[in-house]
Amino acid sequence: MRTALAYTSARIALFLVALVLLYFAGARGLLLAALALLISGIASFVLLSRQRDVMSGALTIRLRGVRHRTGEFRARLNEGTRAEDRD
Repeated sequence: MRTALAYTSARIALFLVALVLLYFAGARGLLLAALALLISGIASFVLLSRQRDVMSGALTIRLRGVRHRTGEFRARLNEGTRAEDRD
């Protein structure tokens, strides 16, 4: 969770920096927002690749744990279903 929060915070910070720089460069309105979004997206793709990889690894590990717990839960449900069917 912490890695996702750090990555998201860095993406927002890049967007705000691009927004401020473009504002001072003279962009306004919808053009300002669109250019800031485009520039921050490209910058985050290049600058935040390491953080993105770390976040992806952390999420993969977390999802494996969820799948494992889901498998255990399904097994208990199936066991309960079989017990009910025997009665």
